[in-house]
Amino acid sequence: MIWPFKSKFRKQIARIEITGAIAGAARKRVLEALKTVEEKKFPALLLRIDSPGGTVGDAQEIYSALKRLREKIKIVASFGNISASGGVYIGMGAERIVANPGTITGSIGVIIRGNNLEGLLEKIGVSFKVIKSGPYKDILAFDRELTDTEKGILQEMIDVSYHQFIQTVAESRSLSLETVKSFADGRIFTGQQALNLGVVDRLGTEEDARRWTAELVGLDPEKTLCYNLEERKPFFSRFLPGSRQISSGLGSSLNWLEFEISTSGLPLWLYRP
Repeated sequence: MIWPFKSKFRKQIARIEITGAIAGAARKRVLEALKTVEEKKFPALLLRIDSPGGTVGDAQEIYSALKRLREKIKIVASFGNISASGGVYIGMGAERIVANPGTITGSIGVIIRGNNLEGLLEKIGVSFKVIKSGPYKDILAFDRELTDTEKGILQEMIDVSYHQFIQTVAESRSLSLETVKSFADGRIFTGQQALNLGVVDRLGTEEDARRWTAELVGLDPEKTLCYNLEERKPFFSRFLPGSRQISSGLGSSLNWLEFEISTSGLPLWLYRP
């Protein structure tokens, strides 16, 4: 689609915000927003990240789209309260990264979780009969413990995903793999520590990041505005008082529950205390 009034957008900075767990819905919204940024020919993008991470594939798709867009425009990431694990990975798609001194970041690593309800099922007298095509088809089944061989299979998968993560960080931040490995053991650290480690470029607020973004493309930071690319809200929520507060409180809890259920058994780039 060809957009009219291109000159207006060329004098503004696009802004996309990524909040909460990263999964399919977030990926779809962000990819659509990135496409709009390219179509409207913004000179730069301010990417605000306030996320503990999420699913591996979705984070990789967002990162890949950012990397392609970075060939055409400037991208600056601003880390908010938390930008950990998959949030860090997505940030690697930006040319420059700004974090608050107290931002919680890091948690570079992979985790896979499953539930073992074998003991509970035995107490209530419930068992399952399984017919499968191969010995590992029901790996991470909730009604039995993992075998040592299955643990080895999952660990190998985790190790491959981990290498993909640290390789991206090393390439994006011009660090050696050994340097990245020295802090990529799942630990979290502050924005101040991230600066010392070379994970971010500067300490500052989102406003500082906006001003830097403007400067990178030759725009006046005093006058340059951000054009927010937000998810469309349901029609009635725009008019009903209090609907936003209700949906944000209850919705966030339901979203996390849905995320936990839907990602059980999946490798995650996620920090969750």
